[in-house]
Amino acid sequence: MSGTKLPGDLMPGEAVKRMIRVDHAGEYGAKRIYQGQLAVLGRGEKGDLLRHMKAQEQHHLDVFSGLIADRRVRPTALIPFWHVAGFLLGAATAALGEKAAMACTVAVEEAIDEHYSRQAAELGEDEAPLRDTIEKFRAEELEHRDIGLENGAEQAPGYKVLRQAIKAGCRVAIAVSERI
Repeated sequence: MSGTKLPGDLMPGEAVKRMIRVDHAGEYGAKRIYQGQLAVLGRGEKGDLLRHMKAQEQHHLDVFSGLIADRRVRPTALIPFWHVAGFLLGAATAALGEKAAMACTVAVEEAIDEHYSRQAAELGEDEAPLRDTIEKFRAEELEHRDIGLENGAEQAPGYKVLRQAIKAGCRVAIAVSERI
């Protein structure tokens, strides 16, 4: 890890464990969001796009699941909650329509972009492979955001409020999943 350490800062190994824990939880939640959206919109015009994004999230989850095992990181205790909350968020936004589902995608992926960007900046050369993985996944999350924008996210009723509410929820989920 780079930078000056202050009293009370996490030890480098613990900070990396928190990163892996929260990234695993986030990718799990993202997969569940797309599963919820697919439950509502899977037969519609956006089904193939949603399946593509879900497949990428599943790959990300598989990689972080491997890191959880390899590095002996305790997963978040909140996985059962994210299982339900992710699916409900996906299904609820999809029930509001395709554009609202795309607005959800934009909001989640913007929050993840910010999160992954901070993590990549914190990782030093000793964690270059993890940083590279995070940067690769970040690029794919930005692809998802762009897909959402290209498919009418900003035209969803209440887009700005919906986007900000979902981003705020993501930030809370990130903070909680790092620790619990």
